[in-house]
Amino acid sequence: MTAGAPAAMREPIPFGTYLLLERIAVGGMAEIWLAVRPEAPRHRLVVKRLLPTLADDPAFVTLFLDEARIGATLDHPGIVPVQDLGREPGGYFLAMDYVPGTDLRALLAHLRQRRQLLPVALACWIGVQVAEALDHAHRGRGHDGAPLHVVHRDLSPANLLLGFDGGVRVIDFGVASAAFRAHREGTVLRGKFGYLSPEQVRGLPVDRRADLFSLGAVLHEALAGERLFRGPSDLAVLERVRTADVRPPSARNPAVPPALDAVVLRALSREPAERPPWASALADELRPFTGGAGPEALSALLEQRFEIEAARERDWQAGGARR
Repeated sequence: MTAGAPAAMREPIPFGTYLLLERIAVGGMAEIWLAVRPEAPRHRLVVKRLLPTLADDPAFVTLFLDEARIGATLDHPGIVPVQDLGREPGGYFLAMDYVPGTDLRALLAHLRQRRQLLPVALACWIGVQVAEALDHAHRGRGHDGAPLHVVHRDLSPANLLLGFDGGVRVIDFGVASAAFRAHREGTVLRGKFGYLSPEQVRGLPVDRRADLFSLGAVLHEALAGERLFRGPSDLAVLERVRTADVRPPSARNPAVPPALDAVVLRALSREPAERPPWASALADELRPFTGGAGPEALSALLEQRFEIEAARERDWQAGGARR
């Protein structure tokens, strides 16, 4: 998992076999900590800890444990794997590797503040990496060989991690559906409203193609430089998602060619049957637009745009090299 380098470290907090160095973020279900193990102080990890207020809520505990189970099953360079799962007096936790960098939400916000756009080729290359990771998840099988039928259901720029190493990784399968959870699924609407699929909003059955719609919304935002589904209220946003009446990204960014417009709009089709059948098919459609973009281009952009965080990371790496 990744985040900008935290500010000055406080005194480490013991937590089971870990030392919590700094809280990176807190959300509606969990808080995220940068951590190490005392025996390996240079190997950073991320500890995701279920909020204490939810520790006795069976529904949230189930979501948390299922996220860990899915993350431990999937093995792909574009998905941050879960390394550990447990329960301490402070509550349930899971641990995964720390990947220095930022997320796509932060990068797009940075560019928006400066009235700049992500290069089209780089946006498409990032889309390819995400689609390939999703395809692995969608086709994943459990230890018994049975299909998992994983659907992320909460794909958004905040869940797409961009590493200083040029890697793109998908995280946060906290509301993902899978075969072992299907019988427990209710009608509760979870996920970030502006990136849900129309079938999620309409309360219809959801399969892998819901993730393709969400990725289409992310791609549209990356290309157009503004969030696709916006509104004065959550209800207004959900209605816009439900109707899926979308203008092409070229309406905001003339650098987007018509053929790429068609790819993005196909992913954003209101009806799942009109979208690509698999994430791998969407990756194939995006690949011709990636130009010379790749991990080097992403790494260079992040180094330039997040100078302070990149410098801190270099200092950390240099400290480790001197030991």
